[in-house]
Amino acid sequence: MSRTRWRLGLGATAFLVAAGLVPAPAHAEDVTDYAITVDPAARGAKIDDTMYGVFFEDINRAADGGLYAELVQNRSFEYSTADNSSYTPLTSWTVSGAGQVVNDDGRLGERNRNYLSLGAGSSVTNAGYNTGIHVDEGKKYDFSVWARADAGTALTVSLQDAEGTLAAARRVTVTKSGWAQYKATFTATRTSSDGRLTVASSAAAALDMVSLFPRDTYRGEPNGLRKDLAEKIAALQPGFVRFPGGCLVNTGSMEDYSAASGWQRRRSYQWKDTVGPVEQRATNANFWGYNQSYGLGYYEYFRLSEDIGAMPLPVVPALVTGCGQNKAVVDEALLKRHIQDTLDLIEFANGPASSTWGKVRARMGHAKPFHLTHIEVGNEENLPNEFFARFKEFRAAIQAKYPDIQVISNSGPDDSGTTFDTAWQLNKDAKVDMVDEHYYNSPQWFLQNNDRYDSYDRSGPKVFLGEYASQGNTFKNGLTEAAFMTGLERNADVVKLASYAPLFANEDYVQWRPDLIWFNNHASWNSANYEVQKLFMTNVGDRVVPSTATGTPSLLAPITGAVGLSTWATTAAYDDVRVTGADGNTLLTDDFSGDASQWTHTGGGSWSVQDGQYVQTDVNAENTMVSAGDPSWHDYDLKAKATKKAGKEGFLVAFGVKDTGNYYWWNIGGWNNTQTAVEQAADGGKSTLISKAGSVETGRTYDIDVKVRGRQVTLYLDGREWGSFTDDKPAEPFRQVVTHDKKTGDLIVKVVNAQNAAARTAIDLGGAKVASKARVTTLAAGPDAVNSETATAVAPVKSTFDGVAGKFSYTFPANSITFLRIRQR
Repeated sequence: MSRTRWRLGLGATAFLVAAGLVPAPAHAEDVTDYAITVDPAARGAKIDDTMYGVFFEDINRAADGGLYAELVQNRSFEYSTADNSSYTPLTSWTVSGAGQVVNDDGRLGERNRNYLSLGAGSSVTNAGYNTGIHVDEGKKYDFSVWARADAGTALTVSLQDAEGTLAAARRVTVTKSGWAQYKATFTATRTSSDGRLTVASSAAAALDMVSLFPRDTYRGEPNGLRKDLAEKIAALQPGFVRFPGGCLVNTGSMEDYSAASGWQRRRSYQWKDTVGPVEQRATNANFWGYNQSYGLGYYEYFRLSEDIGAMPLPVVPALVTGCGQNKAVVDEALLKRHIQDTLDLIEFANGPASSTWGKVRARMGHAKPFHLTHIEVGNEENLPNEFFARFKEFRAAIQAKYPDIQVISNSGPDDSGTTFDTAWQLNKDAKVDMVDEHYYNSPQWFLQNNDRYDSYDRSGPKVFLGEYASQGNTFKNGLTEAAFMTGLERNADVVKLASYAPLFANEDYVQWRPDLIWFNNHASWNSANYEVQKLFMTNVGDRVVPSTATGTPSLLAPITGAVGLSTWATTAAYDDVRVTGADGNTLLTDDFSGDASQWTHTGGGSWSVQDGQYVQTDVNAENTMVSAGDPSWHDYDLKAKATKKAGKEGFLVAFGVKDTGNYYWWNIGGWNNTQTAVEQAADGGKSTLISKAGSVETGRTYDIDVKVRGRQVTLYLDGREWGSFTDDKPAEPFRQVVTHDKKTGDLIVKVVNAQNAAARTAIDLGGAKVASKARVTTLAAGPDAVNSETATAVAPVKSTFDGVAGKFSYTFPANSITFLRIRQR
């Protein structure tokens, strides 16, 4: 098929552009011809109602300061240096007068270790999250506090900001009867995002669990969820909710929160810590560098799932840590305790109200079961053999007592490599029901791997794609994810569940990007990726209708680019760098006997020539790239000597370097000196092309040899071939899938055009009898468009198209996702 350039007639694209509903293509005269052929007589994969869901992990302050509606930060004075080196028990609080946090036998409860001892005539003020406590004029806010005063006292509770009061102050009388909970209600007289909550006491008092909740939580539920954030989840109509992690599940101590463990404060997420009355729940450090109050716990996750009609899918620790910790816990008694905890979790979710844990659920307000059907054991373990040995024990115990529960395993933290391959083989051999895959890759990877699941074994374990994203929140990222999702749907017989990750990010507390929903203390907004997910999740269909599409003409040129040297949290020395063309001509040679004038420093760190070597000396710097040569180089050999001097990892040798965001590098001794891999950076996002276990010895000099021939690369370490790869998969920008919606009778034609040219497409519906009018939903924007609090550059546009027939033509805008809902007659 040839690519042609011509002027558009007044077709679908021209109409939408003229109406100002979608942006014009970068070059409005650029058009590529395509053809889509649908076969309605063929029977494609059935798509389950649970195909798409959401994954909630408390990262980027997704829980406290986010979905959990509590407005007071550090309400129980439990913050600690175990959570964050900058924390104290009074973080987010200011004491006026006399007051100190105490940990003694006068506490509220054994698992609520700290409380505030406040002197007579003193007060304490809380700053909330972000810029402060947000209140809306006319809205009600419920205050509560647990207090104890030996002589009794009067508490004066007030809300104010720098401009004055935000609500009439409330007076609370504390009796002499020991710890008790006291409540009051505020009605905000002004709107502010900078509020402060102050509690003043006339006499000496002990305070704990100082709380302020908006009355208007999601569905008006107590201990509830922030309404706008929960509504954004509900609007996706997710089929499942995976929770609570993530790295929260498989990191830290596996001990409990008790005197026996020394009140361990850096633990894995364990569900029993998070249920029951909030004042009796444990506290814990969060892997992402802050505190978890567990006010949002397992009961609330189950309740949210039920409220939005989604399947709950909890994840429990397997006693093998990951996320860089990578240790297997060897303690048979502890393993048995965690297995029993998992059985108890199923009873908590599904057991009758008369059972031990069903009774706990009923006391919390939910007598009926939550109908748990799936549970996942473990998350991203990098030690597949150790993990799987423990997984099998969990699975055996669960299947013996609850044979209807589906137990999900995983394949590690990457889309390929030794860990991935080993884990998948173990899962296949053991006939595991479902395997959870995770990967965060470049936009190019998602365009190149639409066919990833085409070749998966149809008789093997099913796939749960539990975490994925294309490393950015621009519309280009959303486009490439959408192109990939057409492949997920086409393979719905293998890929049974899929969820983008992470779900939330508070803009002032970000540990991970990209994220689906962004927020602060007063507003929230959908990312471009969210709009893509919502379009797919609300237009799934029940069955795939087989279809084919012609591809984009492309010529795969040789890998071209300069060469580079780099380090990551490591100091290293390089010497005897030589680049030789395939014809034997020398392109570059540098023994660093003089200066380093041939090299350009584009990364961090500190480079200098020392004793005839090129040395990077900053042990903390990441991506310290220096490059040399011509970006047009191709078909060459790169040789160098590298020596690690100190630090966490090894060294990085780059080739095919075009600029700071586009290159390949051989990462030798990466991932805390546990793996060696080749990574490709495309537009700033990296993906792994080949990976093996491996480490680097400090002080040892390694001979590195990289041979680039066309698009094939062969790598040698100390004269022995380490591995090779061929990067020859086209990044196809035009993708489609067609599904049938049984309820409406619609054919849903879903087309992604991830390029700067419009796609004039001949569509053949294969003899299907259809109405002439289609309902159209279009997402179109510039590839770099980003949604923010103040601007929505990416949003769906609804329209109709009157030209539908058995065979018809439709022009899909440049950089667009278009869903055509066509009624069958």
